Amino acid sequence: MNNSFSWWTRGDLDGFFGLFVDNLIQLILITVLCTGLLGMPAELVFGRILPGVAVSLLVGNLFYAWQARRLSLATGQPATALPYGVNTVSLFAYVLFVMLPVVKTTGNAELAWQMGLVACFGSGMIELAGAWIGGRVKRITPRAAMLATLAGIAITFISMDFAFRIFADPLVGFAPLALIFMQYIGRLQLPRGIPAGLAAVIVGTVLAWSLGRMDAAAVTAAMDLHLYLPSLYLFDLAHAFASPELIGFVAVILPMGLFNLIGSLQNLESAEAAGDTYPVKPSLAANGIGTIVAACFGSCFPTTIYIGHPAWKSMGAGAGYSVANGVVITLLCCFGLVGVATALIPIEAGAAILLWIGIVIAAQAFRDTPPHHAPAVVVGLIPAIAAWGLLMLESGLRAAGTTVGTVGINTLAMQLPVTGMIALGQGFIFTSMLLAAMTASLLDGRFRIAANWAFAAALFSSTGIIHGYNVTEAAILNAYGPATTWPFVIGYLTVGACFWLLGREQADG
Repeated sequence: MNNSFSWWTRGDLDGFFGLFVDNLIQLILITVLCTGLLGMPAELVFGRILPGVAVSLLVGNLFYAWQARRLSLATGQPATALPYGVNTVSLFAYVLFVMLPVVKTTGNAELAWQMGLVACFGSGMIELAGAWIGGRVKRITPRAAMLATLAGIAITFISMDFAFRIFADPLVGFAPLALIFMQYIGRLQLPRGIPAGLAAVIVGTVLAWSLGRMDAAAVTAAMDLHLYLPSLYLFDLAHAFASPELIGFVAVILPMGLFNLIGSLQNLESAEAAGDTYPVKPSLAANGIGTIVAACFGSCFPTTIYIGHPAWKSMGAGAGYSVANGVVITLLCCFGLVGVATALIPIEAGAAILLWIGIVIAAQAFRDTPPHHAPAVVVGLIPAIAAWGLLMLESGLRAAGTTVGTVGINTLAMQLPVTGMIALGQGFIFTSMLLAAMTASLLDGRFRIAANWAFAAALFSSTGIIHGYNVTEAAILNAYGPATTWPFVIGYLTVGACFWLLGREQADG
């Protein structure tokens, strides 16, 4: 057994660029949504929120790097740190369904930020509490159910998005894609051992600037730098907890906390399937603590264990890429360099790395589950595809200056079964796991277990965490309680009863 450990390997450079580009996109989204949509002043975004993001990412990345070192020394095998960053789904949820309503009703961006803090803190508490039950959930859930959900997200929200970016500008996007595919699919080392991720970012950036895709004036404008040191905002957090408006957002905070918890649990299963078995309780607890730290230091956005561990492992990344990401993101946020990085490096330069990550995650769902569970994986893909399709539909309608509610469900239903798409998309992470687990149990001939999963789906439906929605003129909103989901409750109970009775007949026979 080799008990040596190195903080930096050649694969860490590629791993760093992949995680850095992903985190950079989150920082850009935070900046654009907070300043543009919410109307927050630059001092609030750059002086409070981004430094808070920096603290949470630095704390989490350092912990997961230490955890990888500990695992490597214990096993004598190289270990890859769990990737970590801002949770994209929570980012949009808290902007659109917590902070934006406050801005619209009060016009107070400061109060909206405070409500975002308490939403983030609440999510972190749920994630932290879930660390004590996560291990049991992981033990009773088939691997196909865990990995199918990630595969659905990887194919749609990761691979498709970056594939579109690459094919939208092939003169910039194709060359980096070729470099990534040559090394990670073709197993061909680049000249002088240059990591493909580094080469892809450099080549993509040079091509974008050479072809006039970038704006030099934007770089100059972004060079107006300031030092923004993180500060504690406990008084603002306490003020938000005392606000009577908080109760109205519990229906958003609770399911998003559960959503983040299950997502992190699924990523731990993905890491174990790739060869790195991390203990559930401390891994999930660290994630929850990272989100709580974010709220205390001014960030409204929960953190999470990222999808993509197997891809970083296949790159040869260890612990160093995680440390480098935490340090670099901290410097960008605290020195006001987010705008400079955005203006200097095109997203297309790193798109090929993230496309590859999505491909590896989707492939893992089929490779690391029993072959006869392949249909369960496919079933688990469907809710994520529905959620992504709904996002594309909503984005297209918004670009045309309208919404699903304005056009009308009945009008849209003449062209596609939009109500089914919406129902499948609401809470799709839970739906994917439940349907895939049910299918895997059927494939194993465990009808009563399949019935129990169907009954669990009925329970989730009764709360509205899955399938519950309300269409307004402005947006499609979550709807909690059985008022809108009772057909699904009855449907799942019927399915469960069929499985239970038929399973009992088979056992008796």
